Amino acid sequence: QVQLVESGGGLVQAGGSLRLSCAASGRTFSHYAMGWFRQAPGKEREFVATISLSGSSTYYADSVKGRFTISRDNAKNTVYLKMNSLKPEDTAVYSCAAGSLPGLLADHYNYWGQGTQVTVSS
Repeated sequence: QVQLVESGGGLVQAGGSLRLSCAASGRTFSHYAMGWFRQAPGKEREFVATISLSGSSTYYADSVKGRFTISRDNAKNTVYLKMNSLKPEDTAVYSCAAGSLPGLLADHYNYWGQGTQVTVSS
């Protein structure tokens, strides 16, 4: 079992920045690829970013590419999502997830956090 706890969400103006953190406990963090997903009210959950076990490979949704950066610190059992140039359409609950391999689909991930709310005002 892997337990995931997100933090760092909040209210920010358009154009601002936030850094989300996802702290893992339980099994060895470095054995898992990590992903960030988000879900806005009334919308389906969507992929945001993923990072490989070592952190050497990352992949982003087109909607966030160039604005968001995913990273991980295996010594701290934590994955991060740095979000710059935030837009109102980025408003959502952001959740981190752990799985055996990086992937774009939620089904690729076995463990999920509860999520943290990000609200971007115009």
